[in-house]
Parts: sequence; structure tokens; C-alpha cells
Amino acid sequence: MNCREGCGACCIAPSIAGPIPGMPEGKPAGVPCVQLTEDFRCRLFGLPERPACCVGLRPSDDMCGPDREAALAWLSELETATTPSG
Repeated sequence: MNCREGCGACCIAPSIAGPIPGMPEGKPAGVPCVQLTEDFRCRLFGLPERPACCVGLRPSDDMCGPDREAALAWLSELETATTPSG
């Protein structure tokens, strides 16, 4: 499966704990990555600076759903389910 054009849900919904170029402290959930372009593409795609968690995240029918809104909802639910309670 390929990424849906104009989506970017995986660059918005999840948190990223490690550094990203332009976001040295990582990224909170629900905040667009600074490397996400206006047309929802990753500026770091295919580059060694791309975080390992991003490289490992692959599009799937479950994650991407039928549209961008479904992908954002699914990834937000996953973020909530995997966030340690404090």
C-alpha cells in the first residue's frame, strides 16, 4: 500500500519522543511535524535524518482507513492507547 496523497496523518497524530531536525525535543501528539510540507509530504523522506520511528511506520488498510479523517482518528486512538498513564 502507498501513502494517500494529501493525508499526512502519520506526521500529525502520533507523538515522537526523539529529536527531529527542527524539533530537537521531539513532537507532541496532534502537532504537525515541522518537516511536513504544505502538500502533506515529508521533507525527510528517504534521508538518513528521518527518525527511525517514521521509517518503520508503513501505511496499511487498518491505519489509513478510507480517508484522511479516519487515519487521523485511528492514529490518535493508538496514541492514547499506548501513552503511559502518569
